[in-house]
Amino acid sequence: MRIRKYDFNYSRRSFIEKVATGAGAGVLAPLWSTIANSADDISKSYPDELLSIEMYTKGKIKPGDVITAANVDTVKDLLEPLMFEQVKNHGRRLNIVASNRDVTKMFNATYLKKTLENKGRAKVGDDGNVWTDGDKTKPWIGGLPFPDATDGFQTQANLTLNWGRHDYSQYTAPFYSLSPDGEVGYRHEIVWCELNTTARTDNTVFQGHTDKLRFQSVFFTAPNDTKGSSFLSIWYYDQRKFPDLYGYFPAFKRVRQFPTNQRFEPLVPGVTFFLSDAWAAGDPTLTWGNYKIVKRGPMLGAISGHHNWTGGKHPTWDQATHGGKKGKTFYDTWMELIPEAIVFSAEPSGYPRAPVGKKEVYVDVRNMMFPSQVTYDRRGQIWKQFEAGSGQLKNDKADVLGADGKPDWTWLYCHTHDIQSGRMTRFRQEKSIPSGYKSKYATEGEDVYNKFLTPSAMARLGT
Repeated sequence: MRIRKYDFNYSRRSFIEKVATGAGAGVLAPLWSTIANSADDISKSYPDELLSIEMYTKGKIKPGDVITAANVDTVKDLLEPLMFEQVKNHGRRLNIVASNRDVTKMFNATYLKKTLENKGRAKVGDDGNVWTDGDKTKPWIGGLPFPDATDGFQTQANLTLNWGRHDYSQYTAPFYSLSPDGEVGYRHEIVWCELNTTARTDNTVFQGHTDKLRFQSVFFTAPNDTKGSSFLSIWYYDQRKFPDLYGYFPAFKRVRQFPTNQRFEPLVPGVTFFLSDAWAAGDPTLTWGNYKIVKRGPMLGAISGHHNWTGGKHPTWDQATHGGKKGKTFYDTWMELIPEAIVFSAEPSGYPRAPVGKKEVYVDVRNMMFPSQVTYDRRGQIWKQFEAGSGQLKNDKADVLGADGKPDWTWLYCHTHDIQSGRMTRFRQEKSIPSGYKSKYATEGEDVYNKFLTPSAMARLGT
């Protein structure tokens, strides 16, 4: 019996071979060569069945359909295990849309431009860090360092070096933490700020901080019992070093420094989100180890921003919920068939007392962003899901333009589901929150460093 080269199972065999050999993205043609030549159409890189959910499922699922417990087994191989569990047993629904073939809609334009300009210049030094042209005096200069990642470390570095893919990002979000009975037990409002000092897109180093990667803070503006609580992480460029972590609590009226490896605990009581979860890259890359790609293949993910972003349709960009015991557990979400995703695993080598045994991160090769992360406890049991939707801030009702005049891009929502305790924290990036802070993706002339990103700023925000 002779196997035809391009039969329906050709892609599956190709993915298995790529995991074994460490090859890059694309099935019919190298993905990033296709993007460089025609970024608005990746069709030459993949066969039709990887770009059409209808063809992939042989007509059983098509755009406009809804995945429920009744039909989720049809797409079980496209879902990470906790998403399958949510649909099968917790009343979650997944709205299906057509796959995006235009990569320009999966980035902010400046970050994609830098990625293409600097492709091939990132090198891993003998110290394990990423350097421009291999020169240890030159931190990474912007864009994805490894757009065509071939191993787990490179894939993680793409997520870590610039979380929000802007030189400065500021997010406002209400956090809803649900108890096992499906009711909202806690509602917090937060402001999250991240300022890259290196790995920027403007060809500068912020205030000469070549030894730093970013300043990142989060502070709570509601409710009253947590209002004023704040945390500041100062990340070093050397990914072998733990960030400096500072916190301020109004009850103690002082800033204190926390143990830097205290990254697997809730920021405040009731929340299932940990610092380690952020962007599936909340810890320095070299404080984790044993990186390896365990799978390549298609998956379903919330990458279509124009469906998952509610700008112009809802005044704060909020979204309806469903599922769980009270219909409040999951955001309504729109999923597309991702033609190729990398699944890599890693273990927390720098944290001897970490409750996490390993993580598996699912990454869309088209923009190297993660649709989901699943963590396992030290016994090897599934513990938590950290799922994120992302996309361009443009739909048929509104858009948000970046400094380049093109629609901007960001994360849109997150689910942090602790399956062992039955608790869920979900949050969406909103246009603004009642305290007056707004989401934005540039400094807009504001001295954000002194206002939000120093220990003294933490104390000032707390009072």
